[in-house]
Amino acid sequence: MTSILQSTKTFEAWLRSTLGGTLVDADLDKKHKKMRSGGFAFLRATYWRWAETILDLCPDLATAPAVLAIGDTHLENFGTWRDGEGRLVWGANDFDDAAAMPYGLDLVRLATSAILAREAASPSASAIAAAILSGYRRGLGNPAPVILERDYKWLRNAVLLSNEERKDFWDKFAALPACKTAPQDKYVQAISHSLPDQRLDIVLKPRTAGTGSLGRPRYVALVDHWRGGPLLREAKALAISAWSLRHDPADRAIHAGIIADGRARSPDPQYKVTGDVLVRRLSPNSRKIEVDGDLDTLLSPDMLDLMGFEIANCHCNDASVVASIRADLDKRGDGWLHAAAKTAAAAVAAEQAEYAAAT
Repeated sequence: MTSILQSTKTFEAWLRSTLGGTLVDADLDKKHKKMRSGGFAFLRATYWRWAETILDLCPDLATAPAVLAIGDTHLENFGTWRDGEGRLVWGANDFDDAAAMPYGLDLVRLATSAILAREAASPSASAIAAAILSGYRRGLGNPAPVILERDYKWLRNAVLLSNEERKDFWDKFAALPACKTAPQDKYVQAISHSLPDQRLDIVLKPRTAGTGSLGRPRYVALVDHWRGGPLLREAKALAISAWSLRHDPADRAIHAGIIADGRARSPDPQYKVTGDVLVRRLSPNSRKIEVDGDLDTLLSPDMLDLMGFEIANCHCNDASVVASIRADLDKRGDGWLHAAAKTAAAAVAAEQAEYAAAT
């Protein structure tokens, strides 16, 4: 197996070529800095490395039933949006690396991220795995979108922003600097077509966000006033999943839009994939929930259970595979997820230390 340093160079060279040489080097530098900062950030930043190594670490998962899976699953891959009925919804909201793979990998990666993020007072690794697996089993039996309008009061209270936080949200985007070079027309067109009035004048600004996607072109357009209030859209570059790159290079499709629009989800109607560009609506109600400031919430048993439930919502898009997944789970027993996540977390921590020491 190649070293983490060589693996990083090889993947970034492939991505640069795939995106036509448009990688943002300053954002790549930020990504490398995050990779040096700790295990959780390193895991988030290196999904391609996970795709390269996880079946060597957990070879028994290779024969598990395959589904269209999230791929880059982790604690910060969940957030809120408004669906087509205007309802507040919570669930997985990043599908950049969606691909067909053994179903268990989404569960192992989520549990691994939680183990790497946990602090002394956090739940134990075994409790984390048990909560995720409990929610996943429940979701397989009765998949349903997580709608916050009536139910899930505890979660609604956790995700709604205060008036001050809402002001800060809009101020942050208003303060972004202008582009130094003109964005490619595909980003301008994608955002323009997503707006309720295509006659609106828009100015795209570069945005630095995320961890794994750092380096890919990403732009936002803020309309300060439309029918009494602001509008915000984001466009970012997509590529084929790093899982496909490693395990099924003939699969050149981008699957993000398919899994996001699954039968057991209530998607954001503004989440659109056009070619290799993803456009989504951003707002105080359409955002990620991050570890900084919200770790206790993200690691609570109720939240971990619900994350497992939402992974099942995504996997249940193919109803024909649910029975085989449940049979596979029964065969594996109760301790497999804990054992696999501990193995993966130890390997990620070791590679992160190697990377930090070498760079």
